Amino acid sequence: MKFGKSICVLNVGGTRYAFTSEVIRDFPLRRVSRLHACATEKEVLELCDDYDRDQNEFFFDRHAQAFVFIMLYVRSGKLRFVPGVCELSFYTEMLYWGLESVHLDSCCQKRLDDRISEIGLDTLSEVDIGLSGDESQSSSAPVQRTALTGRARWLEKIRKTFEEPNSSLLAQLLASVSVICVLVSMIMLCASTLPDWDTAKKNIAEEQRIVEAVCIGWFTAECTVRFLVARSKWDFLRQPLNIIDVISITPYYVTMALAQAGMPGAGLGVAGVILRVLRMMRVFWLMKLARHFLGLQTLGLTLTRCYREMVMLMVFVFVAMAIYSALAQLLEYGLDLGTQNPDYASIPAAAWWVIISMTTVGYGDVYPVTVGGRVLGGMCVVSGIVLLALPITFIYHSFVQCYQELKLRSARYARSMSVELLK
Repeated sequence: MKFGKSICVLNVGGTRYAFTSEVIRDFPLRRVSRLHACATEKEVLELCDDYDRDQNEFFFDRHAQAFVFIMLYVRSGKLRFVPGVCELSFYTEMLYWGLESVHLDSCCQKRLDDRISEIGLDTLSEVDIGLSGDESQSSSAPVQRTALTGRARWLEKIRKTFEEPNSSLLAQLLASVSVICVLVSMIMLCASTLPDWDTAKKNIAEEQRIVEAVCIGWFTAECTVRFLVARSKWDFLRQPLNIIDVISITPYYVTMALAQAGMPGAGLGVAGVILRVLRMMRVFWLMKLARHFLGLQTLGLTLTRCYREMVMLMVFVFVAMAIYSALAQLLEYGLDLGTQNPDYASIPAAAWWVIISMTTVGYGDVYPVTVGGRVLGGMCVVSGIVLLALPITFIYHSFVQCYQELKLRSARYARSMSVELLK
């Protein structure tokens, strides 16, 4: 700052905060940090509502209580809505100071998404929230510019590029490369199971190794970079998709290690079985597509939120299966009435018939022959339809809600990318 005293006072809605000029320079809120670069009062007044040169005090005619919660975010890194304040009003304050919805805790992000859905907007624009030109320019800046500087800023930019495919054009390009590698790997895996593959493999063995090595190299580099730039290494290792990445990559290196140890063949007893299992585990690469497709993300988020309903569904099925399989074994085999059905010789064998009947699949490989067994079969089918339908309503509504949330986030990222391109 080329003027004023070393102590700067921020007056937000009547509440005063005193900071040194060095703190202002590195302040996480972009609107405040830009004050340090101002050379004239005219530039200062473009960022605040009034300025007192004698006291070196900057006046902001904004919501004082909302700024208290924003300051808590500056100190602790957690941002939540002010109780009793409209979510859109608080979001307006966030944009004014240079924050975005991604800074909110997940529970508050959900509240904001629900509120935006209620008013029928895919995402909020400056016109929707009433920001003027200068305010919109400062608030719509990329998220990484608001709270990070220097090396941390570049690490955050790299992290967003690899973790969030919709955050920039480069991120979309890298995501496209990942999708192509996954599809090529899956095509090769499927082709390797064809009867004529062994004959064709002799002619394209070298090309296959090169393509496989390139795909594995890309997956390894991608996983390594994401791990190095992760905010928390422990949280990174605990995420299901990252675990799937490691499981998908490891078989290739294990196979190469076994080949170097002199066990490259598939007919070496236990070692051959292990090799075949490891090769087939590459099918988990398909789970990597969840990072790039909204539908798979919605499915994963729905299963995460509805695990209680899924457990309840499993309990319903297992209880009904235990009851009907015991009765079916008794009626078809256990009573010994001269018409013993060998397909129901045990309760586990009868359980197979119960599960395909409750799900209305009915392969026809196992079926009752006694009158009592057929009556039981009808009851099994009807009760299966009812039991399976009970939790479906909760899961369906959760799926719709998760889809709307992810669609809103994707729209916000697209808007941020558009603003970045226009600049």
